[in-house]
Amino acid sequence: MAKKDKKSVSKAIKSEYATRELTFRVGLKVKGTTFKKRGPKALKQVRKFAREEMRTRDVRIDTKLNAFLFSKGIRNVPKRVRVRLSRKRNEDEDAEEKAYTLVEYVPCVDFKGLRTENIISI
Repeated sequence: MAKKDKKSVSKAIKSEYATRELTFRVGLKVKGTTFKKRGPKALKQVRKFAREEMRTRDVRIDTKLNAFLFSKGIRNVPKRVRVRLSRKRNEDEDAEEKAYTLVEYVPCVDFKGLRTENIISI
């Protein structure tokens, strides 16, 4: 089977400006981490996840998501968080990349039965 060219795949994905809503399991990513490093590591893992999912190097985290991750303190981060990943056009002319990812917090009471949703905006 022939290998796909990574550059052509990433360019096709970068060109569309998409929005996805999904659940991120923070508890798995910070398991076994020193207590005082759990909050910062959770933020780094959310940023890494968004970078891999949306394929942009520039990831911006909303202040509400930051506040939610640290709402129970630096040691006790929430087990799961519902996030909305939006790939947007970079308005800055001097920017290296033409798109960035905005990670926003989506409040939800229960995580049961939630799936990844692709949100189409016209």
